[in-house]
Amino acid sequence: MKKIGLLPLIIMAIVLGIVAGNVFSEGLVRLFITFNSIFSQFLGFMIPFIIIGFVTPAIANIGSGAGKMLVATVLIAYLDTVVAGLIGYGTGSLFFPGMIAGTESFVAEKAAELKPFFEINIPTVMDVMSALVFSFMAGLGIIYTHAETLHSVFDEFQNIVSKVIAKVIIPLLPVYIFGIFTNMTYTGQAYRILLVFAQIILVIVVLHVFILVYEFVIAGGLAHKNPFRLLWRMLPAYLTALGTSSSAATIPVTLDRTIKNGVSADVAGFTVPLCATIHMPGSMMKITCCALTVCLMNGMPHAFPLFLKFMLLLAVCMVAGPGVPGGAVMAALGPLASVLGFNADMQALIIALYIAMDSFGTACNVTGDGAVAIVIDRIFRRK
Repeated sequence: MKKIGLLPLIIMAIVLGIVAGNVFSEGLVRLFITFNSIFSQFLGFMIPFIIIGFVTPAIANIGSGAGKMLVATVLIAYLDTVVAGLIGYGTGSLFFPGMIAGTESFVAEKAAELKPFFEINIPTVMDVMSALVFSFMAGLGIIYTHAETLHSVFDEFQNIVSKVIAKVIIPLLPVYIFGIFTNMTYTGQAYRILLVFAQIILVIVVLHVFILVYEFVIAGGLAHKNPFRLLWRMLPAYLTALGTSSSAATIPVTLDRTIKNGVSADVAGFTVPLCATIHMPGSMMKITCCALTVCLMNGMPHAFPLFLKFMLLLAVCMVAGPGVPGGAVMAALGPLASVLGFNADMQALIIALYIAMDSFGTACNVTGDGAVAIVIDRIFRRK
């Protein structure tokens, strides 16, 4: 997998799933449905632990920062992440229904036709909101009681969760996606779904550019600088993230380009690494658009108040998601299930689509970090 890469494996899984769905017998298809049933149960079991493992140490680490600048950076990053989701939802509400006409209820039809040979029930230890409340309680408790031992425990727990994702969930994802598309092809639904999502992906790519433009227009306006020149200087960071799909690996480049945009070294050194963890407008917009698409395709509720609740929760759950491959979309599985009511097949589609566009979202995230740094520098620069 390390030699091939996750994205090529996902693409191969989709293509092979479509081929297999045309040639496999019902028994073989049901075999992969059985695997998917067990894997999805395990995935559901892991969701609360993913939230606790990501959010608790992230809150504890953020809390050790420096006063007003920390609060301002976190607030701006959170608001910008939610705004990106609102842009995705607004655009999708206008354009997606026309793209999706005639594809409703594909999951319901598929599930009614083929069932797994057997099922294994793996109950979750707690629901998503309980995990999130516990994470806030533990993270803030570590900050205010200076519980260094407990801090180390949660850091180690985060390492365990990260290893489970990297060594178990991620390697099995191609098989999971293969099973999903084999099943959908066998029941005649895959081609319409792929056609719809090909159009959605084009919209998402355009929205990534729009998000970067509005971020730098705001930052440039506050700093009284040409926003497009500022954005152009961040291009090496964008291209690095596009190639590596890693926020962490791009931090040195983002830091260098941010300083070249006139941000003081102290402010850049504080905001860029922090924003690499908490500022994810590209990821938020992608997941929101994909989730809205699945809701529309299945005739599920997708009213604005419901999606606003989803986005506000998702912006918190994705904290520290960039620390592991596919971390943001893994953290999103909780809100997808608890708020929007997504089942395992719907979550699998979101995972496949997210990973297919992962590098674009990462590039949008880290490039936007430079805009946040400009705003923070403007607010706290000494007169």
